[in-house]
Amino acid sequence: MRFPNRSVVERVRREYPAGTRVELVQMDDAQAPPIGTKGTVKGVDDTGSIMVSWDNGSSLNVVYGEDVVKKI
Repeated sequence: MRFPNRSVVERVRREYPAGTRVELVQMDDAQAPPIGTKGTVKGVDDTGSIMVSWDNGSSLNVVYGEDVVKKI
């Protein structure tokens, strides 16, 4: 997996600031919450992954370039 450069990470941080509500569209992980699960963004790490506190109690990150969420 290739990590995004600094400018991409900063763009993701601007697009998904802490407190943004999101809904899971796609996540390829055995531990993933069900599609459609909603959550609140806690931040974006240095790899561009969105750190989410999911409403079902999970805290799996949304991996940049792999997983998909949409703002709600």
